[in-house]
Amino acid sequence: MAVVASLLSAVGTARLVLPRGEPVDGAVKQLRFLRGAIDGGADQDAQGLKPEGYFFLNVLYGLSWVQVGLESPERTADAVREAQWALARLNTADGTRPFDLAGLSPRYGVFHAGWTNWLRGGILSLQPAESRDTAEYTKASSELAKAFDASETPYLDAYPGQAWPVDSTVAMASLALYDHLMTPRFQPTVARWVAGVKTRLDPATGLMPHQVTPVSTGARGTSQTVIHRFLLEIDPGFARSQYEVFREKFVTGLGPAVREFPKGTDGSGDVDSGPLVFGVSLSATTVGLGAARVQHDPLAGVLAREGDLLGVPVSGLHTKRYALGLVPIGDAFVVWSATARPFAAGQQPELSEGFGWWWLPWLLLVWLPSLVLWGFVRLTRRRIDGRGAADQ
Repeated sequence: MAVVASLLSAVGTARLVLPRGEPVDGAVKQLRFLRGAIDGGADQDAQGLKPEGYFFLNVLYGLSWVQVGLESPERTADAVREAQWALARLNTADGTRPFDLAGLSPRYGVFHAGWTNWLRGGILSLQPAESRDTAEYTKASSELAKAFDASETPYLDAYPGQAWPVDSTVAMASLALYDHLMTPRFQPTVARWVAGVKTRLDPATGLMPHQVTPVSTGARGTSQTVIHRFLLEIDPGFARSQYEVFREKFVTGLGPAVREFPKGTDGSGDVDSGPLVFGVSLSATTVGLGAARVQHDPLAGVLAREGDLLGVPVSGLHTKRYALGLVPIGDAFVVWSATARPFAAGQQPELSEGFGWWWLPWLLLVWLPSLVLWGFVRLTRRRIDGRGAADQ
C-alpha cells in the first residue's frame, strides 16, 4: 500500500509541477552521496562498466554542481569548488588514458575535448566576468574550432576512425557558450556546423544519426537524448523542430518512456542503452528527463515522478541515492538530468503535455496484484467459513 500511496501522490502533483525535475536540496543530497562514492573509488569501478565510465562519473558530478549553482546563487561557492575539483580529475592520467591515442584532433578526441570544455564554460558562467581565468577556455575552444573548420564533415572522431554526432554536438555547444560568455568569435564555425548537420540527417527519421564512422547508423534514443540537451544551446529553432520529431518517434506513452530505436523498429541493447524492455532504454529515459527540462516539456515532470516511484530512492538527512546506491554512475546521470537547464539559451515555449493518463498503467500494475491477492484471501476465507458452518 505504501507504493500505491506513493503513486497516488505522484499522480496528484504531476500536473502542478513545471519540468523542473529534482528540487535543489534533493540534488545536493545526491551530490554528497556521489562525492563520497568517488572518494571511495566509484569512478574507477565505473570504468569497468563502460569505456568512458571514469570520465562520465566525474564530468557529470561537476556539471550537476554547475547547474545547482546556476539555480541557487547562494550555493555558488560550493558549486565552483566542486566543479573545479571534477575538472581537474578529467585531466589526470586516469581521465585521459582511454583517449590518449594517435591521430586525434583535437587532442584526446572530440568526446573528451567537448565535455571538458563544456564544464570549463559552466564554471566560468558561475563567476563574475572580472574574476574569470579564461586562458584555458580560450585555448581549448580555439583548438576545437580549428579542428571543426578543417573537417570535411560536422562530426569529429572521438576515437581513431570512430565518430558519433552526439560528441560533436557537445563540443559545438561549448563554442556557442564561449560566444555567450566572452567576445563572440566562433559564430561562423557554429553556423557552418549547423548547415552541415542539416544536410546529413538520418533519412529514416529526419534526426541526427547515432554513429557516422566507420558505418552510418540511424537515430537512437541514447544519443538523441543527449543531443537534445545540447542542441538548444547552438540553435534553439532547429533544436525545437528536432526535439518534436524525437518526441513523436521515440517517446512512448506507455510509461511514458524513451525507446532506444524508433517506433516500429526493433534492435538489441548494448553498453550504452543497457537491456531493453519492450524496446525501452532506462538510460535513454533517464537522460530524456534533462532533454525535456531544457525544452520546457511537461514530460520532464512525469519522468521525474516515475523515477521517484520506480528508482528505489533512499533519502537520509544528508544523502540521497537511487537503486540503493549500487551503481553511482546511474545516480550521476539522474542528478545531471534532474537539474538540467540551459547555460546560454533562453527558455523555450512550453510544449503541450500529451501524457495526462501516464499514471494509469502503473496504477494497474501496482493495484492488480493487490486485487488478485485480496480476492484470493476473501475466497479462501469464505470457503473456510463455509466448511465450518457445514461441520456444525
